[in-house]
Amino acid sequence: MKHGEAVGRMKHAKTGPDGLARIDFHTTHMKRRTFLTTATGVAAGTLLPRFAISSPGASANSKLNIAFIGSGGWIARQPYEQGCGDENLVAFCDVDRELSAENMKAWRTNQPFYEDFRVMFDKMHKEIDAVVISTPDHTHFPAAIAAMERGIHVFVQKPLAHDVWQTRTLLKARDRYQVVTQMGNQGHAGDGIRRSVEAIRAGVIGNVEQVFCRNSGPNLGSDHFADPQEMPPPSAPVPEGMAWDEWLGPAAARDFSHDYHPKKWRTFYDFGLGMLGDWGCHTLDTPVWALDLDPPLAVEAVSRAPSLDGVVPASSHIRYHFPAKGDRGPVQLDWFDGPQDWSKVGRIEKFGAENATHLGRACWMVGSKGMLGTGTHAGPPMIVPDELRAAWQEDPPEETIPRVAGGPFREWIRAIKGEGPEPGSNFSYSSRLTEIILLGVLAQRFNTRIEWDAANARITNNPELQAYIREPVREGWEYGTQL
Repeated sequence: MKHGEAVGRMKHAKTGPDGLARIDFHTTHMKRRTFLTTATGVAAGTLLPRFAISSPGASANSKLNIAFIGSGGWIARQPYEQGCGDENLVAFCDVDRELSAENMKAWRTNQPFYEDFRVMFDKMHKEIDAVVISTPDHTHFPAAIAAMERGIHVFVQKPLAHDVWQTRTLLKARDRYQVVTQMGNQGHAGDGIRRSVEAIRAGVIGNVEQVFCRNSGPNLGSDHFADPQEMPPPSAPVPEGMAWDEWLGPAAARDFSHDYHPKKWRTFYDFGLGMLGDWGCHTLDTPVWALDLDPPLAVEAVSRAPSLDGVVPASSHIRYHFPAKGDRGPVQLDWFDGPQDWSKVGRIEKFGAENATHLGRACWMVGSKGMLGTGTHAGPPMIVPDELRAAWQEDPPEETIPRVAGGPFREWIRAIKGEGPEPGSNFSYSSRLTEIILLGVLAQRFNTRIEWDAANARITNNPELQAYIREPVREGWEYGTQL
């Protein structure tokens, strides 16, 4: 099989009324890992993890065979140090050999190293049980779908994907291929977010109608964000050891620029999603989970700083309008990023002026009785006013959500081995969270209001933006997945 064939064979899509692909699943991808069995009478759709250690001649140490796509820097050290390093690391892939060299030396590995994940999967898919994908946002989807087609379990760093069609397609693939999935918003595996969700569900702060979230970035011109004075940014020779074409992946061809790689790609909407796409997956996690938020009816850019075409703004204020659900009424969520005068912006007057600056918290859920605040990564809750917090501390709600030991990577690994439940940020949850984020990013990008028909995946008031719900891709990277 030629590299890219698994992705390439997905070109001829049948599209449903919601504009999403319908995958015509090829049984050739399912031969090695049979997740549904008739021998034991297991019902269709039941998750039955299988991995290479159960195959004849496999390792007797009951370890998973894990591959890394994105092997350089801290983003790869994180999974290595938080559980994956205890398993069998069988392959590494990165478009930048120089960036990966330090980790490869520290890990003293002589395992195969690839520049193109399509080549890695074509050559080694039978030896890979699970893969950690730590690439820029725009290549999350092609790497994940290529793995899932082959029955390989996937961990994808946040945000899950780069457009709404991709998030929904990954969810459909997870349900079809029955692989164990996880997105890397690590606060979701912590005790703090569970205490917050339990408090909200128990009515500690009453009915919640407003949420305020913030982040001080992106800090254009910093180590992680460029501040281009023109578009496209200044081009430069491709560095030695850099596979630039593979880094671009599905994005349109362009010259290499040091403003793109290695750290500053989130500045550009073609590759990343700014602060909302990056930190929103952490900071919005608590309200989305606690309030069971579905995609919004509408999202609007209340204000944004000017920026060059295709470049994220230095600051913005985005407002979401979520529908009522169950016993909960509608919810308005405001997101602020960039430098702001917090004495004037996002003030919360309901429980006293002392709360106007958010008390240093990144997220506040405002209820009829009080407020619950959390940090940028979810984390432990703070409740105000003081008397409400004292009552909550003295008589906290019952722990109804199981706690996770060891963090999101170990949670994922245990689920693959059948030693634990499905991870909390599996694609059923993280696709919804990411869709919410993506719609806000789209409103921010075009400084507009988006009215959203979630059932049909349609923008009803700005039809010209529908093209960004499923973005065009470069020839050779087509995702005609027939889901």
